[in-house]
Amino acid sequence: MSIYVALLRGINVGGHNKIAMADLRRMFDSIGLNRVQTYIQSGNVLFESAYDEEKLCSLIEQGIRETFGYSISVILRSAKQLRAVAERLPFSEEALVAATAASEFETLYIAFLGGIPSEESVAKVMSYRLAGEDVQVIGRELYFLSARSIRDSKLMNHIQKLDVPATARNWKTLNKLIELTDAMQH
Repeated sequence: MSIYVALLRGINVGGHNKIAMADLRRMFDSIGLNRVQTYIQSGNVLFESAYDEEKLCSLIEQGIRETFGYSISVILRSAKQLRAVAERLPFSEEALVAATAASEFETLYIAFLGGIPSEESVAKVMSYRLAGEDVQVIGRELYFLSARSIRDSKLMNHIQKLDVPATARNWKTLNKLIELTDAMQH
């Protein structure tokens, strides 16, 4: 059995695709997933399962469609993969401090991707990068650092042009999810 985090795209955002976390936990339980817990309202679900990633994504997407009537992209990472995302952070401490000092917003985001984007689609999305945005795509993650609000980023507003499902989480959320998966493993 492995610990996973399901990152659901676009639920409870701006009044769209509303799902109560208690209902979401019940749905995950009903499809045979174990030790289910949620973190905040934006669609972070931790659970344990022996299934592989492909089967889990399909099972969860189908469960959400049948239970709530929404077609939601589900991106999965194992506890080990989630920790590796944090450990691969490509920005220097100086860059992080500078962005944080210049901003009243969250400055560091990770976009979790449902697959590895093509070089062409990465180039297309990178063409929207604004001055002061540091962006790197490593494997199935896009790392985004900016002193500006993510809502003002043309690049992040065009992330669907990577042609793979994507959902973003800020650095604090990523670290909290790692903390929660660590607790589940001990």
